[in-house]
Parts: sequence; structure tokens; C-alpha cells
Amino acid sequence: MMNAVRPRVLVVDDDPDLLKLLSIRLKAAGYDVKAAESGEEALAQLSLSRPQAVVTDLRMGGMDGMSLFEAIHRDNPALPVLMLTAHGTIPDAVTATRRGIFGYLTKPFDPKALLDELERAVTVSGVAEPKEIGDGSARGDAWRADIITRSPQLEDLLAKARLVAESDASVLITGDSGTGKELLAQAIHRASTRSKRQFHAVNCGAIPEPLLESELFGHIKGAFTGAIRDYRGLFQAADGGTLLLDEVGDMPLSLQVKLLRVLQEGQVRPVGSTATLDIDVRIISATHRDLEAEIAAGRFREDLYYRLNVVHLALPSLAERREDIPLLAHHFLRQLATRYKKTVNGFAPEALELLVASPWPGNVRQLYNLVEQTVALSTSPVVTPTLVQGALKTQTEALASFEEARRRFEREYLAQVLKITNGNVSQAARLAKRNRTEFYKLLQRHHLDPKLFKNAAE
Repeated sequence: MMNAVRPRVLVVDDDPDLLKLLSIRLKAAGYDVKAAESGEEALAQLSLSRPQAVVTDLRMGGMDGMSLFEAIHRDNPALPVLMLTAHGTIPDAVTATRRGIFGYLTKPFDPKALLDELERAVTVSGVAEPKEIGDGSARGDAWRADIITRSPQLEDLLAKARLVAESDASVLITGDSGTGKELLAQAIHRASTRSKRQFHAVNCGAIPEPLLESELFGHIKGAFTGAIRDYRGLFQAADGGTLLLDEVGDMPLSLQVKLLRVLQEGQVRPVGSTATLDIDVRIISATHRDLEAEIAAGRFREDLYYRLNVVHLALPSLAERREDIPLLAHHFLRQLATRYKKTVNGFAPEALELLVASPWPGNVRQLYNLVEQTVALSTSPVVTPTLVQGALKTQTEALASFEEARRRFEREYLAQVLKITNGNVSQAARLAKRNRTEFYKLLQRHHLDPKLFKNAAE
């Protein structure tokens, strides 16, 4: 089983003996089983507690398995439904599979085949594990409503975020690009006593240094060419609230000094002004960089690091929380189907398996982009494996960003120069027309050890 918590399964059959037998087998395999003797009873149970998979007979008195599936699929297309069918109704089951049924088994079924199919269904289920009574109401969880997860690792992180939100401690959020650092910062703000005041975010790596200083601290009219009026800046705009310094690891050193002074003194001085203004701002910072390595390389101030890193929250990559992939994929699918005005209800099981198995270097943002591509190109109610495969291939072959291309070129260039000089750093620096200290910093940034090139030459 991939989940530490026992997955919940709803079993539906109008034959009491078969229902009992199924329940015993699934409980013995580690499932939390709920049983229903009719489709109507199954729907009533679904309104009370949501399982992660449904196993139902196709032919039943009253509401049959197909009608039950359609009722489930209308409200929750992410819930996998396995159909049990007699040999004579196999054509009906094949038709049902094309309409979104997860899979079917013929009676008498092989117990191992049932367990294999059920484990596959639970693995790609797009349904969150149900919360027990007392473990958080909808209102109590509203602060983190935008963060969709059933990952124990991320839930632990959110519990810490909830605790730190109640204080004014500075928070440093680290994680790869696309993991949701800004979403977590917004959630902390919503859970804090500052939630009724402003939340502002600024990307420190996307704005040139002179503009970033003005953006953060404000400026007065005439402070520089183009300053035609006073500008308050984000520290003043966020007064009483929260300011997110996104990609703080990319902030220039000269500006780091000014930021540290603002944080120490609780005052900001707009560019061109001689007056200082008191500010009361909660600082959350985020970065995809290893700031300790940046400090060692002389690119980030150690005193600023300790000022920002009172509480550290490290977001896991999507590859570390694969159980969330079906959940997120279905969530994005619903959003995007509405936006594109398309009737796309879910993913074929094989399509979800492809999603779960993919590496996701771009994390949640990459998953969203892929789902958007499949919805835009889909011509049927179910996203097919072919569509997902095509989208994955397109994203793999996509043009690298300017930053990625520059990093790759730098690393390849440095490696080439070191090969030419057999790892002689002084000679390599002269060839690159850089001073030795700067050249060493470049090598450290790209984790290149000159000794390796000496050994290779020998």
C-alpha cells in the first residue's frame, strides 16, 4: 500500500454473501471497508464519508452499477470505480470503461487481480483522504484552502506553518521553482493576526537593483529621472501586514545591506529622502537557492540570513509527494475545463499512471501547464494516455529559459577551460580573462572541482 493511513473503499453488491466475502478479503488486505447492499445506500454513504475507491457490481436490483457510476462521476469524477460483471455483460463493461470506469473484473474474479486493480485505483485516486471529526473544520482550514494535498510530509509542514503564523517571527521558505512557495506565504498571512491587512509580494530576482530599491522602500518626487511623484514602496504599502520577498537569494549585495538596516531599525527611508518612516511589517522570504552555499560564496550576507531565517520551512518537490499528483491533476482539470468551456471529466487510468510516474522537474507549475495543454487539445470527455504522453514530450523538448541556458553555457564553458588547462585554475582564469578570485567563485557556483580535471588528465 502506498498510503500509511488505511485507504477507504466502498463495496456495493446486492448479494449479501458476496458483499460479506468481498469485505472480509479487502479488510484482510489492509483496507478500511464500508459496505452497501444497493446503489441508493452507496450514495447515502458517499454523502457521509468519501472513500478513495468504489467496487460495485454491474447488475443490481434498483439502481444498477452503471447508474451508480454516473451519479458518482457527476459529483466526483476523480473517484475511481471498479466494476464487477458476469461474463455475459462484458460488452457493457467495455462500454463503461470508455465512459470513465476505472476497470472491470469478471465473476468469479481472481482475488489477487482484484487487489492489484484496487491498489492501482487507490494509487491514482484524485480524492483526498477524509478528515476525521475534530481534525479541522472547513472554516478552520480556510487559511490553507489553496494548498491541495494528502501528503503526510506536506501536512507536517502545514502544521508548522500554522503554529508560526500566530507569531511575528520571520519565515524563510525554501524549495524548488514551482513548488508553491508564494501559496504557502499567503496561507501563513491568512492564518496570522495580520490577515485583515495587506499581503504584498515582490520577486527580488526579476527587477533591476535601482528599481527594486524604489519598489521596496519607495522614493520621493525628483529622486531620480522619471520620479514624477512620491511613491510609497511595498514596505509602506504592507504596513501592518505581510511582505513576501520572493527569490531573496537573488537580491544584490548592496541592497541586502539596506534591507538589513530596515529590518533592524523597523524604519524605512525612501530613495532621495532624508526622513525615515516607522513600519510594522511581517517578513516572509522565499528562495530556490541554497543560501548557506551563497553565504560561503560571498553572494549573501550571513547577518541578513539569520535575520530572515528565524523559522525555516522547506517545501517538498512534487516528486517527493507523488500521492498528490492525481489530486492536483483532477483539481486543475476541473478549473481548466470550466475556463475552456470543455466537457472533460477525468483522466484515463493509464494517463494518470503516466502522470504519477513522471519526474516533474518543474513541480506543480509544470503539472498545471501539462493539464492545461491536455484540456486544450482534448476531443473526448476523458484525457487519454496519448494526450498526456504528447504533452510530456513537448514539455521535455521545450526551449530552456534564458537563466537555464546561461547556467548551462557557463558550466560547459568552465568545464571546457579546465579540461584545456588540466585543472590549472590560474591558467584557466587567464584564458577566460577573469581574475583568479572571481573565477574560483564561478567554479563554486557550478560545483566544479579543478582536482577532478587534473585526475582526468593523468
